[in-house]
This record gives sequence, structure tokens and C-alpha cells, in this order.
Amino acid sequence: MVGQDVVRDVVRESARAGRLVLWEESPRDGAQAKTLMSADFRVRLAREQGRMFGADGPRHVVFAAGFPAVCGEEFEAVRRVAVEAEGAVSVAAVCRGRSADVRQAVAAVRGTAHARVMVVVPASEAMAATMTHSSAREALEAAVALVKEARDLAAEVAVDLCFADASRADHALMAAGAGALTDAGAAAIVLADTVGRQLPFEAAEMFGRVAAGAGPEVVLASHLHNDLGLGLANTLEALRAGVRVVSASWLGLAERSGMVATEQVLFLLAHDPARAARLLGTDEGLWWTAPDLTALPHLAGLVAAETGVPIGVTTPVVGTGVGTISTGTPFVHPQLFQPFDPQALLGIAPTVVLTQLASARVVTAVAARLGHALDPSRTAAALAWAKARAYRTGRAVVDDAAFAAYLDGLGAAAGAAG
Repeated sequence: MVGQDVVRDVVRESARAGRLVLWEESPRDGAQAKTLMSADFRVRLAREQGRMFGADGPRHVVFAAGFPAVCGEEFEAVRRVAVEAEGAVSVAAVCRGRSADVRQAVAAVRGTAHARVMVVVPASEAMAATMTHSSAREALEAAVALVKEARDLAAEVAVDLCFADASRADHALMAAGAGALTDAGAAAIVLADTVGRQLPFEAAEMFGRVAAGAGPEVVLASHLHNDLGLGLANTLEALRAGVRVVSASWLGLAERSGMVATEQVLFLLAHDPARAARLLGTDEGLWWTAPDLTALPHLAGLVAAETGVPIGVTTPVVGTGVGTISTGTPFVHPQLFQPFDPQALLGIAPTVVLTQLASARVVTAVAARLGHALDPSRTAAALAWAKARAYRTGRAVVDDAAFAAYLDGLGAAAGAAG
């Protein structure tokens, strides 16, 4: 654990050096998706997510461990992550813009390496009227005192501010607020599209204008929800505007329709570095240590098992359909029907799946995997059986056990006839 002296803010350093920092929200904002991660699981996820970046985990991952003000159990869960995942990631406690909540959040993480708190304050007039019964300007001005209070409590704890409802807020007001808060000691300013309303050009405009008005010392971060299905597109616009701290959540778990998915943004930015550089308009590398992408399917699976949120066949990057082949032409030329090599990049081996769309090649390949060599007549019979079964049961995929039983019977019948 660290002492009470001011220490390096590796997250701010990384962002200012042009490196990507992922702000992981699945334990915290993910709870608003009606999920709950145990303290044990949060510790495990933080450690394994940090391990994706080797020794540079704290420089590439801020792990929003939870919201200590929820209850005593939540406070203890956040504290356990801060202590037990120390050194693997930068651990953050999230709180409202109230003095008591800030003190509680600081207490949850203080004394540990790379500790942070994120204070949520309203940025729009409507949100300020609801959250603080004040104007947006007054709310942002009051936040300066909260930053100073947190820094006085524990100088080693970095303090970040989240501007709630930034997508409906005045850009000039946010820029001025971001500058004043940074001068007071804030580390990063998170602009949140709290209700997921932005279109990509609006996200680009917001981040560009706030960055230009706030000045070079301000480190901006994104927190963009997915209510219109544009969380990832808007995050890319933030990155193109120079933002290097981006919020995401495993499987997109977050309030309502969620937010940009961790596995998607990491894969998109790491699997093809040259393409990512062209996307962002920079030749600077995004990583101190590039993430181990083969960990993505494993960690997504762990999150799905813990939260009960299933991974679907069409889930990008980690879905059950990735690497599968079920029709003839993709079987012959699989590289033409996928944007990347799942086995080389993710460790997902190709799998031939038997469905009502199967060709003779698909049937013989699945049969071979199950230990059966089919001649042309039995291939034709098996193909007809598989299609009939799919339509009879109303389920596209014919599972291996049922097909193996059919093939055993087919083989026995052929043997008896011989």
C-alpha cells in the first residue's frame, strides 16, 4: 500500500501521452442493468482484466469497483477490490457530489496504489435542477470545493469528475468548469451522454468544443450510453477528437440499453494497429503494453456466468457465432466471410455447425468430427435427415449428440444390409 504522499497519476500520464485508458464500468454502471457482481468476482475480474496488459494494467484500466454509498456491503466490496486488486488496475470508487459521499468514497480506496474516486455532478440545467436544486453553473462551481476536500483528505487519491447529462449541457460552460476543476486538482473530466441520445456528429462536436475551450491541461474522458445503438460509434468520435480515456462495460452492461462493450472497443482498437492509427488520425501507439485479446472470450464468459446475462450468437467479437460455419460457400472459403481470424486473434477455433442450411460438405465435415466417414449415399441421407429435423423441431442447430445417434443408426443399418 502507498503512503500519504502525493504519487504519480498513471492514468492522467497515460492519457496525456496518447495512450488508451479503459474505464471499466461493469461492476458499477452494470449494476443498473439489474446485475450484481459479488466482491469475490469483482476482485477476480479486476485482476484478470489488468493482467491483459501485463505490468501496465494500472496505466490502461480504471476499474470502477462500485458505489460505496449504496450500503455497507457495497462499501466493503469496493474496499476489497482496492486492497486485493492493488497493482493490477487503478481502482475507483464512484460517488455523488456530496461531501459525505466524497469522504466515504475516499475511505473506500485510500491507502492503496493508484486509487481514485469519481464524483458525479450535473452538467445540464435539467439535471442540475433534479440532482442539486441549483443551476448547472452553481453545481460545477460547488464541485471545485469537493475536489479540494477530497485532495485534503488523501492527497494520493486521484479525483475525477463525471459531468452527468453532458450531451444536453452548454459546451462553453463545461469547458470553463473542466478548466476550473483541473486547476483545483481534478485528474480527468468525464463527459457523459447519460441518456444515450447523441448522434456521432453531436458527440464529435461536444468533445471537440469542450477540449478546445478547456485548454491543454484538461484530460477528457467519455462515458457514452447505447440507447440509440450508437455508443461505440460515439466513442470512436470521442477518440478521433483526442480523448484517450473511454468508459466501457463487459457485454455492454449498464443502465437501460447499456453502453459500449469492453470487448468490442478493445478488440477494435488493438487487433489491427495500423487501421486503428488511420481511424484516429495519429501515428502514436495506443498502448504501453497491447492487450492480450485471447482473454476477451474468457472474461466475457465469466461476466455472463456471474451476472446471468447471456452471450448471444450475434454478440460481436465474443458471440457464440464467432468462428462458426454452417453453409457451403463459407465452408470452402471461410476467410471471405469473416472480418478477422478468430483463431489467430481470439483463440477461438473454427467450428462447423449443422443446421437446415447445411451442404453436403458441411454434413461430411460434422460427421468426420464425430468419427464417421460417409459415402455419397449416406451423406445424402444424413443431409435430408438434418434438414427435416431442424424444421420438425423448429430449431436451426442440430446438436452433436442427436446427429451422432442418427449416424450410429445409419451405420448399423448399412452394416445389416451388407
